[in-house]
Amino acid sequence: MVYLSKIYTKTGDKGDTGLGNGKRVPKDHIRVEAYGSVDELNAVLGVLLATTNLGEWRAFLLGIQNDLFDVGADLCVPEDPNPSQRTCLRIRKEQVTKLESEIDNLNERLTPLNSFVLPGGSPLAAWCHVARTVCRRAERLVVGLARQETINEQVLIYLNRLSDLLFVMARIHNDEGKGDVLWNPGAGV
Repeated sequence: MVYLSKIYTKTGDKGDTGLGNGKRVPKDHIRVEAYGSVDELNAVLGVLLATTNLGEWRAFLLGIQNDLFDVGADLCVPEDPNPSQRTCLRIRKEQVTKLESEIDNLNERLTPLNSFVLPGGSPLAAWCHVARTVCRRAERLVVGLARQETINEQVLIYLNRLSDLLFVMARIHNDEGKGDVLWNPGAGV
């Protein structure tokens, strides 16, 4: 359980922050950038939840927000080659499977694409596209982190599936794809 009695600690005033294992790193460390982008994604989902009527999706997206805190917790505690008795929260394959199942269910309602989709359409679809792009950035940062340090591979897989789910959700909220704005190559000239 988390207990916060004081919001400011002054420990980061010189530009560093503490990871979950107690190690101090600069605030622009790629690990901090990665879980910071996950936090930003969670905030975008919060805006989506607060400003749109999601009906049946509300509980599912709240579950994803909880998963994203798990992703952040996973990323803020580096993998330890000699793990102690203390167990760390890690993203599990079951969390990825939940996303895959939802993608499959939703995708059955959509016709296949013959062009790329421009971000937009309905306001709800547009917010899904914003969330998708933030998710992709977080994913890219985790890829960069994985080149430098060992990470839980399920984090990367989870973010990859979540961005796919957000794309499918955008299409669903564009009248099940009928309201998608399709890319017309060269039409902007």
